[in-house]
Amino acid sequence: MLAVVLGVLAAAGPLSTDLYLPAFPMIAEDLGTTEARVQLTLTASMVGLALGQLAAGPMSDAWGRRGPLLVGTALFMVTSLLCMLVSSVEVFVAIRFVQGVAGAAGAVISHAVVRDLYEGDAAARFFSRLMLVSGMAPIVGPVLGGQLLLVGPWPLSFAALAAVNGLGFLAVLFLLPETLPRSERRSARPGALLATVGHLLRDLRFVGPALALGLNFGMIFVYISSFSFVSQNDLGASPQTFSLLFAVNAVAMLAGTQLNGLLIGRIDTSRRLVVGLALSLGSVAALAVMELTGTAVLVTTAVALAVMMFGTGMVFPNATTLALSSQTPSVAGTASALMGSSRFAFGGLLAAVAGMVAGGEATLASMVAVMAATGATALVAFAVTGWLGRRAAV
Repeated sequence: MLAVVLGVLAAAGPLSTDLYLPAFPMIAEDLGTTEARVQLTLTASMVGLALGQLAAGPMSDAWGRRGPLLVGTALFMVTSLLCMLVSSVEVFVAIRFVQGVAGAAGAVISHAVVRDLYEGDAAARFFSRLMLVSGMAPIVGPVLGGQLLLVGPWPLSFAALAAVNGLGFLAVLFLLPETLPRSERRSARPGALLATVGHLLRDLRFVGPALALGLNFGMIFVYISSFSFVSQNDLGASPQTFSLLFAVNAVAMLAGTQLNGLLIGRIDTSRRLVVGLALSLGSVAALAVMELTGTAVLVTTAVALAVMMFGTGMVFPNATTLALSSQTPSVAGTASALMGSSRFAFGGLLAAVAGMVAGGEATLASMVAVMAATGATALVAFAVTGWLGRRAAV
């Protein structure tokens, strides 16, 4: 039950990005704007998620987990309803930013709750279960979004978002107990918060996996934000075909999380993380070769992206476990906030970089170039920080 409740909360952010992806071309036409400007609604949401986590995490360390979760889910539901009423892309971007801030509570505090209750391999096992539940969002989101377009206009996607977050609010209210005792809560004073952040940023045991996670998520988000345009404009897919391929790739990610769960106790956490990072980078490198040689078609592109997502399924639970298990539960909210904000900051920035081409929207070449550079940086960052940490310990 805990995995289901936390999974619904953690899925709010991914679902808010994935559900309306198939409708990007229609939204651009309806609001009389370009697809590149519609993509800014995605970037605004990611920036909001990044900044919101910096507030939600420390608040949960100071005031407990339940209160910030209730406020965040309620505000997310309200902003979802407001998104249905927008008449200009500028207002849409602004509301999506606020929605991102609200969605940050579920994204960051769900991980802090796990750290309150588990550590080590037990935490890795639970994070794999959590991803099995929250990972349904990338599967259900695009498929549901594509089918909703057959039923009615794109605002229906945001009505579905409001309904899901209404369920999240009720789940927190009636099913989620407080997991951070008053005796373990931190001071909310700015000086104490800065001291905690400074400690985290100096601890290579935290910084290494957090950087690997943030960069890997940035690579994935370039795919999330670009593949709608690339598949439909460059590779000839329909909105429904895009939704299906997106869902298949999300299944590949879930398969990676479950393989990771099976390997717990057989291979240590750091090595499982390296395997995931290497798989993600290798598949993107193969896609880069296909693009350079002119052999990239819809099927081969989807296969390469599926392997990348499989690797990501191993990266997320292991990087999260390594970073959070290196810290005490009393700073889990702040640590989770730094990890979460870096993920969405990298995601929003790199998605914008992928769209900086002559036409104003991502192409297969720009998508692959940014993803390959980011995947390589993630692997190098984890290796270098690990080496520095071992040297410092000698």
